[in-house]
Amino acid sequence: MIIDPIKLSEDLIRCESVTPNDGGAIDVLKNVLESLGFSCHVLPFTSKEDPSKVLNLYARLGDSGKNFCFAGHTDVVPPGEGWKFGAFNPTIENGLLYGRGTSDMKCAIAAFAAAASEFLAEKSGKFSGSISFLITGDEEALAYNGTKKVLEWMAAHQEKIDACIVGEPTSVKKLGDVVKIGRRGSSSFALTVHGAQGHVAYPHLADNPVTRLVNILHELKKNPLDSATEFFPASNLEVTSIDVGNQATNVIPALATAKFNIRFNDCQTAKKLEGWVRDICGKHAKKYDLEIHVTGEAFITKPGEFSTLVSDKIKKITGTKPDLNTTGGTSDARFIREFCPVIELGVLNATAHKVDENVAAADVLELTKIYREILSGYFA
Repeated sequence: MIIDPIKLSEDLIRCESVTPNDGGAIDVLKNVLESLGFSCHVLPFTSKEDPSKVLNLYARLGDSGKNFCFAGHTDVVPPGEGWKFGAFNPTIENGLLYGRGTSDMKCAIAAFAAAASEFLAEKSGKFSGSISFLITGDEEALAYNGTKKVLEWMAAHQEKIDACIVGEPTSVKKLGDVVKIGRRGSSSFALTVHGAQGHVAYPHLADNPVTRLVNILHELKKNPLDSATEFFPASNLEVTSIDVGNQATNVIPALATAKFNIRFNDCQTAKKLEGWVRDICGKHAKKYDLEIHVTGEAFITKPGEFSTLVSDKIKKITGTKPDLNTTGGTSDARFIREFCPVIELGVLNATAHKVDENVAAADVLELTKIYREILSGYFA
């Protein structure tokens, strides 16, 4: 059975799978993979951090040899208003396939399923190895009940993966021009500085937390954290919010808060950055509260046999040698990297999360060819 990647993309896009709702997407993929002979495990998870039930899928064909895994997510962000065809009404116009999740990343899932079907047809289902899918419905939110928990389940069931491609939309101007071989780390901070309320005319009788907060933020921003490394840009801190909530012009407030995020390279760790932030806060504030959420540490799959395979197959199909980099946000590759080498490769990201999200239908077909070539090369 050969899978049509465009039809499967459309079937997945019709599913209103806004996190944490599944909308039937996992079942659509499960039925397709079972028709190819995959053993499928639907894995619902909840957690104390997020009680929402999320459906995930682990599917595997083969029970020996190297296990090549494709990872991705069927959940999407809310559609927003103003779609010309409807966010969950897949439509092709002028060669572009429109719908929420086309770019990020239902079309990549469909392309890999189609690639696997072609590979298996050529091998008559017999090859020395295994192919697996790790699909989550919890990537666009806080990821408490998604890939990380599936990997824990896999470890408990002695499921080992040897290499992984994540179908995130990595391409920028042309399909395959960029491949992610790592990602920066990300730490988010919520800082509250305590002071003493008072009259602005008598500042000596108060303690202005706004002044203390501004001094903290100034010191955090005034000097570069580090320099670029071989595969990463310099680490960077951005202030995203400053709030006081003071409606009076003649009152010094008791509290001032700020939020900021640090995207960091492999010179840093989340723990090291926390210590640095706390040292600066302690210099300027008598009392403060600091909440920290670490999305992930910086990581890299250093160029080698796996990245060469991927690069060579992209060039064979597209004629383009991809740029291997670590730019962009975080992805579920941050969890998978602890288990095996992981690379991210998908369609263009220009319209991801936007109204009228779309990809070129021809790119979906070409991505299928690339994935197919990678499978053939990996199991050669």
